[in-house]
Amino acid sequence: MDDPSGGDYALSMLSLRRWLRARHLPASSPRSAFRRFTLETLARDAAIQGCVQRSDLTLGDVVVVRTRNSVYSLLAIGDGRFWVCGGWFDREGLSPATVSVNGCTWGGSAIKTDVVAGRGLFLEFGNGVVTTRISGLEVIRSDDAGSGTVH
Repeated sequence: MDDPSGGDYALSMLSLRRWLRARHLPASSPRSAFRRFTLETLARDAAIQGCVQRSDLTLGDVVVVRTRNSVYSLLAIGDGRFWVCGGWFDREGLSPATVSVNGCTWGGSAIKTDVVAGRGLFLEFGNGVVTTRISGLEVIRSDDAGSGTVH
């Protein structure tokens, strides 16, 4: 559980404050800003700005995710599962691994389950691995890669 006096909770709140400031919100008082924005509206806004929605992916699509420390390639294989290479999976000798994606977080315990990857968010895999902050991403559609058939 996150400790409200520091640790993960403090880092996620700092990230949220930076995210709000980047949108040029009035700095009158932190409480007034939070009254105007609910987790739902923040999540909806995050989905609009540079995110790959789970529903946007089809069989054979590849999502290349760049984090602060690694690069991951996720090949959609259906049923919400992906073949994943890169980052932690390469370091552990598990590539390619078949895993699900739980969603993305802002660094805390609130998770946006309909997002596979989003800039500024943290990707959480079904095996419990959480990436560092996502700095960039690209979607390579299966029909762009040739025949669209997964071999």
